[in-house]
Amino acid sequence: MIKLAKKIVFALLCGLTTLIAQNKTSYWQQHVDYTMDVNMDVETYQYTGTQKLVYSNNSPEALNRVYYHLYFNAFQPGSEMDARLQDIQDGDKRMLNEGKSRIATLSETEMGYLHVTSLKQDGAKVSFNEEGTVLVVDLAKPIPSGETTTFEMEFKGQVPLQIRRSGRNSKDGVALSMSQWYPKLAEYDFEGWHADPYIAREFHGVWGDFDVKLTLDKTYTVGGTGYLQNPNEIGHGYETPGTKVKTKGKTLTWHFKAPMVHDFMWAADPEYVHDTLQMENGPMLHFLYKNDEKYKDTWEKVQPLTADAMDFFNKNIGPYPYKQYSVIQGGDGGMEYAMSTLITGGDKPGSVIGTMIHELAHSWFQHVLATNEAKHEWMDEGFTSFISALCKNAILEKKSENPFERSYGGYYYLVKSGKEQSQATHADRYDSNMPYSIAAYSKGAIFLSQLGYIIGQDKLMETIRKYYEDFKFKHPVPNDIKRTAEKVSGLELDWYLMDWTQTTNTIDYGIKEVVAEGDKTKIVLERIGLMPMPLDILVVDADGNQETYYVPLRMMRGEKENPYTNLKRTIADDWAWAYPTYELIIDMPIAEIAGVLVDPSKLMADVNQENNSYQPE
Repeated sequence: MIKLAKKIVFALLCGLTTLIAQNKTSYWQQHVDYTMDVNMDVETYQYTGTQKLVYSNNSPEALNRVYYHLYFNAFQPGSEMDARLQDIQDGDKRMLNEGKSRIATLSETEMGYLHVTSLKQDGAKVSFNEEGTVLVVDLAKPIPSGETTTFEMEFKGQVPLQIRRSGRNSKDGVALSMSQWYPKLAEYDFEGWHADPYIAREFHGVWGDFDVKLTLDKTYTVGGTGYLQNPNEIGHGYETPGTKVKTKGKTLTWHFKAPMVHDFMWAADPEYVHDTLQMENGPMLHFLYKNDEKYKDTWEKVQPLTADAMDFFNKNIGPYPYKQYSVIQGGDGGMEYAMSTLITGGDKPGSVIGTMIHELAHSWFQHVLATNEAKHEWMDEGFTSFISALCKNAILEKKSENPFERSYGGYYYLVKSGKEQSQATHADRYDSNMPYSIAAYSKGAIFLSQLGYIIGQDKLMETIRKYYEDFKFKHPVPNDIKRTAEKVSGLELDWYLMDWTQTTNTIDYGIKEVVAEGDKTKIVLERIGLMPMPLDILVVDADGNQETYYVPLRMMRGEKENPYTNLKRTIADDWAWAYPTYELIIDMPIAEIAGVLVDPSKLMADVNQENNSYQPE
């Protein structure tokens, strides 16, 4: 019996060792190389194309199936996007006409579609099935771990009337805004496949190189993702100065290459003005906009400010990694793409400039730091909102004491509405658009601004730069920004990531009472909300002198540096979260106290600030 027991223990230990070894996997990501040749009929807005896709399976397991996104199929009556638009209580006004879905009224010649007509894997036909905006492909043979396979495809599409992001004949009169236009392989990562249907939100893509040829009417000027390979054959403002461009026939073939991107967008119009601006020690900036007098002033003012914004982001996040960036009139509102953006034009510069700054910031927070926007939308929209608010405050000289004031206001509105959902909610699963937008943009921006309150502003900016350096050209997840901040600050921050992004717990600290304690004063603080925080306390005496007290949060296992370097600071004992009250003793008679204030910075998102201050009666 003893020998048998020893054998059982030995077997269990061997199994445990194997399990541990299997879980010690390093980071990996898939890779794709696209080669596409596309012909666009500008009269019918229909196009055909071929696609050769070399797929590298860098995952630790073999794959028996792959998925493609067919985004244009969303713009058909009866699609999931149409159904959701008709069901949601606060539908996107851009997609509605008199309160009704614009998609529902599209005719056969107005709707969009994208269909795969043939598909082979390494020369062998594969079985595939179109399910709305997703193509399900059963492979002819598995793709082993560490191996590559080549897919060869023929496809056809029709560009829908411009309704959301993509489309033809936008309200500005732009002929073609070609985003989400090609069969795009879905991402597979440590969580599995991300073949989400296109219902409303944004995207996730596989890193790779694109080689794209676009053939269309030669009167059209094209701009977007990638470097033009044949500028002297094309002209349209891309050619080398002094070059004589001669074109034959009715069409031109534009040849673009884009290295290490996860999307490819292009736009085209016969009336585009094409301006360029070469930045000193920076990329070539391209600007394409309609040749209309009402847009001229706006687009001329946008150009130098784009360079200023590029400089700001380079300094505060990290160097822009490409040699080109294009700002293009098209789409609706504004939407970021690889090496470029689409922005609705306007006869007033302000809105276009603000949108440009936001979309340009996405070149870092999404198109280099490629988060999964469906699962972690707050990481791209929120971080972009944070850094673009700082940028606007600097280059537009707004001189706001709190550039994030609107974000805090939006968050407080959401909390009071009772409709808040956790930021861990899938972007398509929010009950309505309002809580999604505020959770993604406002609460996402506060994640960083409030992190600066917790670890210090200098440490925050150092965190952002290190996060960019460590995770560029990858797919970072929420834990990555948290761990980066921990490494930079030396503080424990798991509580912050969990409570702020995975729950709807709120911050509410208050001053319960201020009473004499002999010749000293006792300030009784209370934690009313469930979310823990460290506290900065400002005390002002009767002569107007100021000093601060810092109450560390015990689970942080440390303290930030003094954010008010011109004021005396006293570090008090830690406050452990489970205790609902805390007594702060200050060496000052109560008669000398003129006021006490919790968080003078207003960067802690306390949902009830009426109980944050004390003044003697």
